[in-house]
Amino acid sequence: MTTRRANPDVRVDALRAAACELRGAAPAPASPLALWYRQPASEWVEALPIGNGRLGAMVYGGVNHEWLQLNEESLWTGHPIARRQPNAQAALARARELLFAGQYVEAQRVIEQDFMGHRIEKGLHTYQTLGDLELDFPAFPVVADYRRELDLGTAVCRTQFTADGATFTRTVFASAPDQCLVVELVCDQPGRIAFSATLSREHAPTVLCQGHDLRLCGQARADESAPDFAQTPSALDGVRFEARLRVLATGGTVTAQGDRLAVAGADRAVLLLAAATSYRGGDPAEACAASLAQASALPYSDLLARHVADYRRLFDRVELDLGPANSALPTDERLAALAEGAVDHALTVLYFQFGRYLLISSSRPGDLAANLQGIWADGYAPPWNADYHININIQMNYWPAGPTNLAECEEPFFAMTEALVPRGREAASETFGCRGFVAGHTTDAWWFGDIIGKPGYGMWPFGAAWCARHFWDHYLFTGNRAFLAERGYPILKEAALFLLDWLVENPHTGQLVSGPSTSPENSFRTPDGQVACLVMGAAMDHQIIRDVFTACIEANAVLGQDDAFAAELQAALARLPGPRIGGDGRLMEWSEEFEEPEPGHRHISHLYGLHPAHEITVDATPELAAAARATLDYRLSHGGGHTGWSRAWIVNMFARLQDAAKAYASLQGLIADCTLPNFFDNHPPFQIDGNFGGCAAIAEMLLQSHTPDGQGGWEIRLLPALPAAWGSGHIRGLRARGGITVDIAWRNGKLDHATLRSDRPARVTLRYGTTRTALDLSPDQDTRFAG
Repeated sequence: MTTRRANPDVRVDALRAAACELRGAAPAPASPLALWYRQPASEWVEALPIGNGRLGAMVYGGVNHEWLQLNEESLWTGHPIARRQPNAQAALARARELLFAGQYVEAQRVIEQDFMGHRIEKGLHTYQTLGDLELDFPAFPVVADYRRELDLGTAVCRTQFTADGATFTRTVFASAPDQCLVVELVCDQPGRIAFSATLSREHAPTVLCQGHDLRLCGQARADESAPDFAQTPSALDGVRFEARLRVLATGGTVTAQGDRLAVAGADRAVLLLAAATSYRGGDPAEACAASLAQASALPYSDLLARHVADYRRLFDRVELDLGPANSALPTDERLAALAEGAVDHALTVLYFQFGRYLLISSSRPGDLAANLQGIWADGYAPPWNADYHININIQMNYWPAGPTNLAECEEPFFAMTEALVPRGREAASETFGCRGFVAGHTTDAWWFGDIIGKPGYGMWPFGAAWCARHFWDHYLFTGNRAFLAERGYPILKEAALFLLDWLVENPHTGQLVSGPSTSPENSFRTPDGQVACLVMGAAMDHQIIRDVFTACIEANAVLGQDDAFAAELQAALARLPGPRIGGDGRLMEWSEEFEEPEPGHRHISHLYGLHPAHEITVDATPELAAAARATLDYRLSHGGGHTGWSRAWIVNMFARLQDAAKAYASLQGLIADCTLPNFFDNHPPFQIDGNFGGCAAIAEMLLQSHTPDGQGGWEIRLLPALPAAWGSGHIRGLRARGGITVDIAWRNGKLDHATLRSDRPARVTLRYGTTRTALDLSPDQDTRFAG
């Protein structure tokens, strides 16, 4: 038995104690698409992430003491519990009366006391680390030419150095085909591989040595220091888990020494780590045994080749070139130089491809959706429980999926949304008295749909609806009619049913309005000087409703199976207020022009219609586009965009406004100011959504296809927000709506040519600048357009 598992502070101390003197300057790796460093990681945000969609690790690259912090996507505490209040519908009706009467604070009090569901304290229902794999080596006081790297082209992490006349190379990757982590330790001199390996975790899991295997098994439970731990029995009731390590040595010996395995005098060692939980049923031990049996039957060269081929099948679809790479400098030095004003467009390419790497590594078909930290989270109470925030964060995680040619990586997101339906229907019926399904600003791996917490962030029943619109976008990018019929339309209709019943008539105008609800996490000052957060008719509510209703109507036009419901939605749309422009020229966020206590707020929710939706465009709604621009400028002038994901959203919105200069400035700010040494996005702390949002934004600057062309298709706009700084370059493999793959090359800031390939016969409108060109595309045949 062991109770030892180093917390992050202890880990830092251990790494420092095992540090050695580093001499020389290792050259850059051969691949320009590599994150690389000349020193080991000294903290978690310097370690390099690897993952196969389900199983991941943070690799520190220590010389004398290597540390892999481990994650398995389904390692959650808790279980499904009821959170809703019994008399919520009466409170909802009373709050509406108060809001229509202008009694904002009183309505908020009613909602907080009698409507909002129970929010479990942080760290009780939470995602957790799987534990640690530690490798202790004979100590080298001095090493030379140290380099650690993560090659985005192969999804392989390597550490290399020379010591005592020998060169040591350590390779780590997470294999999706073989469902395990693989570590190879080699030296260019025989018999020099020696180390001991341990698996460890808090909460007294069992560690067993069995031959050449180490087994770590237990049950997830919350940290006993978390608030309300004693009052939350479900905190003790997490999944059962197992991690199993197998050590395969060539030459030398492998011996069990208590709770560790020791290798001595080997020419090479390969470590295979499998992990599983009881989340989906089944026995974790049996799952680990099966994975290790498959992987250990293959030579290391096959494991590596199978991993690289599987990964490159996805990653190699898109190539971006913005000019010569400055890869002679380590990544951390390049980031520091960028923060000081250096120009490094190849670093932007690295950032873009790192976002795609993270999506491939954290979200594969059959897996859970990527959470707030993807799959990489340390400790037992990570920020916001590393849960699924569905008031922009998880949606942003999947913004790159369609445009950057990773459509299948969005499958876990669709499965998550569908998993929300059963409990979301219960919440819609019992809490709201509505049909369909609902979810609020957040959920967890137990898929609750209840509206929980404080009104300022929690009274917002649009998480399910926002998720549902992704199904429609997936159809637009892929043209998969079967997906639309079997999964897309049913989920859109479920969301639309709730929204139809949620709308009520405004007694002052006769229009349909949404509410009570907040504009996520923001607030306003009432006429009598109080601060409140709930209204009837928040701008974002109506933009999401229009977006979902319109998608549902258009999906029915494709399928032709539900005309009566489409007519009902169309009638509701006619009674829904449109976007409004305030007296200062900005788009209105609330139902009235209230003073803003926080004018630089990170959420810019009332621009949902600009992005990710397409209700507001430069061409079709120029006045609204100008108001959206004024809103962005105002927020930024008051300190907005200070968090990573918010800055990423702003880049996307400026790209939609075709403002290349401001999109570029915000992108540079995102990379320079909101990026950690290992390229993770910094909220702060680390949230992965900014990485994905920034990746999507780069694609959005180069290609857009969100605008209907008026002929039943989509307008494909080339280089809509190309910054002057990106003078010449090319991108290959982006996807446009309509099932079209697009390659673009430009020189001296002007389009050189574009090549389009369609999945099926299509007629599209190609737009470059003010020029529109109709093109007929044939399946699997290149069509070239010269600039």
